[in-house]
Amino acid sequence: MKKIKINDNRTKNIVIIILIVLAIIVVFFLSGIFAVKYRVSKEVVTKSAMVPQQIEWMDEAYEGIIDINEIIEKNTNNQTKEVIETQIVELEYETQYKNNSNLPKGKVQVLQQGQDGKQELIIKKQYIGEELVSDEQIGRRIVTASVDRIVEVGTSNYYDSHKIKVGDTVYATPYELDIKAENKKGAEVVAKINQNSKLKIEKKKGNWYYVNYDTYYGWVESDCVTYIVPDTYNYNGNTSQQSKSQLLKTLSKNMNLNKPSGLTLEQFEKIFTNESKDKNGVFKENAKYFYYIEQSYGINGVFVAAVGIHESAWGTSKIATNKKNLFGYGAYDMNAYSSAYSYNGYAAGIDMIARVLVKHYLNPKGTSIYNGEVATGKYYHGATLQGVNTKYATDKNWANGVYTWMKYLYNRL
Repeated sequence: MKKIKINDNRTKNIVIIILIVLAIIVVFFLSGIFAVKYRVSKEVVTKSAMVPQQIEWMDEAYEGIIDINEIIEKNTNNQTKEVIETQIVELEYETQYKNNSNLPKGKVQVLQQGQDGKQELIIKKQYIGEELVSDEQIGRRIVTASVDRIVEVGTSNYYDSHKIKVGDTVYATPYELDIKAENKKGAEVVAKINQNSKLKIEKKKGNWYYVNYDTYYGWVESDCVTYIVPDTYNYNGNTSQQSKSQLLKTLSKNMNLNKPSGLTLEQFEKIFTNESKDKNGVFKENAKYFYYIEQSYGINGVFVAAVGIHESAWGTSKIATNKKNLFGYGAYDMNAYSSAYSYNGYAAGIDMIARVLVKHYLNPKGTSIYNGEVATGKYYHGATLQGVNTKYATDKNWANGVYTWMKYLYNRL
């Protein structure tokens, strides 16, 4: 039998072509495996190119496009694996406060209703074998912008004791107010009315009023109307307050935190006056906002203040000092500082954490809360310190630490 000579040019060319084809198949197969494992990172690049919003990187080192080939090469050469994931989460609105010296002291009225948006978080995870060793938020992108809530707060020398009742005439406080067909967020809008429009209360249900405007009937939120006639500022004054002994009787580790403490604005200011632990004066300067969140969201403001003290070491932590964030809100595990929310002032952070607690931690799913919202009950395990501790903090002693500061503040009355 005649043997085929390997040095024959035609045969050599065929062998080379076969080897190249086999090499391409192997590379394609391996790339397919990694493409499945890292498909999320490719999506990040594609999405960022398709939308006008830019990715906000937590570190300048991540700016630009994530190099998927570099990640694959690293994973091939050692046991360390990197995975890029994305999550779509709520982007909570912020609250802007404006003082009005003509309104009753401490009274809060809405000028513009807030609306949450959506944001995409970009998260980098590192594994050694199957063990997760690093979990870091490296960027985020706004999908849908939030709309700020704007409120006026009264700074006059008088309190307001008037309770709106059925049959009363009231006036719209927002720049523009929707009258809705049902008493819930997202309901059909019956009519849009302007600020100071005159309404009549037909009935009340929770945080909603059923009103009559011209030929229209529908629902509006209770914090969007006032009985005070525009430009007259006539109201009923009342300076009564509970004593220290009365308030201390309500204090316990098992107290419900989804209702106001009962402190007046002056009492909130008093507990932070001449406090040596408040070295930077953060809590003294922002005491009034713990009172305002009680009026707006029905949460215990002393509890929220105690959480801020516990988390920020009386406003001295790096996140509190540089980002005006007393609660470390938004801080993501192993990259806490970079991922924590940054605010223009402490008030916005105080307001936001109050809403987050009320919506997700302190009320069962379906409970009617603020701004026409209902509670998600996502982390609800009871409206007590221990209930909040269950999902809010991994430290099992967190509730005890916060309660220590609550007792401290109540005893400064």
